[in-house]
Amino acid sequence: MDTASELRPGDEGFDGFRMSLPEDCVEYMLFIIGDKTDTSLPSLEAVRKAADKKLDELAKDYIWQREPFRLETKIQKGSGLSYLHGTTHYGDNVEDEWLIVYLLRELSKSFPNLWIRVSDSDGEFLLIEAAKVLPKWLSPENDGNRVWINQGKLMIIPLEQNAPDAAKSKPLSLTSAISAIKLASSSLLHSPFIEAEAFYRLEKYPGQITASIHYSRVTIPRKLAYILHARPKAISPATEAFYLRDPVSLKPLLPPTGDDLVFPPKDLVTISVCFTKVLYAQLKSQHFPPPAVWRPIFQKVEQETFSAGADFKELFNKLSRLEIGMKLTTGFEILARGADTSPNRVTREVGLLLQDLEEDGEEGVLPTDEEIKKWEDVDREDDDSWMDIDYAEFEMELDGNREKKKSAKFGDATAQADLQKIVERFEAFLNDTGAGVDGADVDEMDEDDDDEEDDSDDEYDDEDKEVSFDEEQFARMMKEMMGLPSGGDEKEKGKAAVEEDSDEEEEDDKEVEEVQKLMAQFESELRGHGALNLDSNPAKDTGKIQEKGEPSTQKSRATEEEKDSDDEAVDIDYNLAKNLLESFKGQAGMAGPAGNLLGLMGMQLPRDEEDSDDEKP
Repeated sequence: MDTASELRPGDEGFDGFRMSLPEDCVEYMLFIIGDKTDTSLPSLEAVRKAADKKLDELAKDYIWQREPFRLETKIQKGSGLSYLHGTTHYGDNVEDEWLIVYLLRELSKSFPNLWIRVSDSDGEFLLIEAAKVLPKWLSPENDGNRVWINQGKLMIIPLEQNAPDAAKSKPLSLTSAISAIKLASSSLLHSPFIEAEAFYRLEKYPGQITASIHYSRVTIPRKLAYILHARPKAISPATEAFYLRDPVSLKPLLPPTGDDLVFPPKDLVTISVCFTKVLYAQLKSQHFPPPAVWRPIFQKVEQETFSAGADFKELFNKLSRLEIGMKLTTGFEILARGADTSPNRVTREVGLLLQDLEEDGEEGVLPTDEEIKKWEDVDREDDDSWMDIDYAEFEMELDGNREKKKSAKFGDATAQADLQKIVERFEAFLNDTGAGVDGADVDEMDEDDDDEEDDSDDEYDDEDKEVSFDEEQFARMMKEMMGLPSGGDEKEKGKAAVEEDSDEEEEDDKEVEEVQKLMAQFESELRGHGALNLDSNPAKDTGKIQEKGEPSTQKSRATEEEKDSDDEAVDIDYNLAKNLLESFKGQAGMAGPAGNLLGLMGMQLPRDEEDSDDEKP
């Protein structure tokens, strides 16, 4: 029997999968569940071949961010369960994960006895997508191994009615989940509401596969153009190598000659390269000053363009293609120096191609200009306006303004749809009148609740009103914290306080009146001696007061209150203001507490852009 430290995902008794799975990694298991005597059951090998065929049909040339989709047969130790297993590290491109979910869901429609479970480093991420419509009994503590995909549907293994409470609060083991499916597959929960939310991101497939591709023309060495044409999927590890570069990996680019470079910047050609949108954004958004060996190339392009009488737009396009090509060449330069020992198969293939060029020579192997013109999509260049984000439109999306939203074009249509979905879910969450201390409740799913839970819900019925936020009150509180005049009605505040404590103050009214009389007498004596006459013309003011018939004490108090309010207007807590501004600057243009608080008070501060000199390559 293996110890807990020796168990692996899929082994019987393994309970620590979420802790061991790396970040940005998805795991999938495929089981054939049915009577073993049934000759119509497909074999695991048949399912694996069908999965490969389905992948070729849907995404044959798809560029994976880090690792591709792959399946291999595994046998669970102890129980002897055999199944297909795979893990994929998707990195920054979460679309890889959803493409795998879409592929597996489509595959399950072809095999009625195929049961699939998918999870990632966050656990049952399909349930996270459908968190608002989940039944109360399903929680992150007990959802392990309960979510399955069968015949294109999302199935959930319910709690055992006769199981002890301790067992209900723990996740199922893999063997227990398989047994539950075998014994009572008809009793599994299938909710259209949960399924619609969990598979919401799959609605854009298979069109999203081609929509995620971006072609861009780049200027690169001819040698690199040959490598990319032979292994177009190498664009992914090369871009990642540039994106995760460090000073050590950039040392070969420091010499101005470039004699030791694998891809020296000479014999440059302009071709169209196929990226994913994530890879293109990673490459273009990086600030990377040209190394010494590339600087003469940029100067030469500028001189030739101006001497030819070209306009600024043409110069900008040439420099932009050269800049992207320089970054891409740098990524391949870093990649080539560790290609032989890389665990990535495509990277090792790049190393083999470079070895063949070194042994056979580049002459006669590298493509000519005429051959390059015959390549497919060699002149294709897609519009990259999907990278442009109007922050005014972004704020409008967050505010949920439906009227303005119709005419707004917020970057990528997919990003806009996802953001609208997030805002809608957040608004629905805030306006959920049935939510309690444990989160949102769904009445139609609460068939298993006991009487005690129902009683507790009744106690919150009167308290769970629609969630609202008093912006004026919050702004007034924040201004008072900053030393600014709150603008509130002091008389109303005093009246409210008196009404609230009226019962307790009735006994002290007499004492208060006596104190007020003593204070009035004391004040009149001081004023009679001129100790309180601070105005330049006290006689004139006193005459006015006497004409109106108002006591001098009330007027003096009003004057003092006005002066106090004037002093409060300029008495600003500079430390608090400084801290707020520093916090806003620390957000680096992103959302944060300081920006949110200032926005609620109607203050829109400009975004603090860092100087380009401060950015590191």
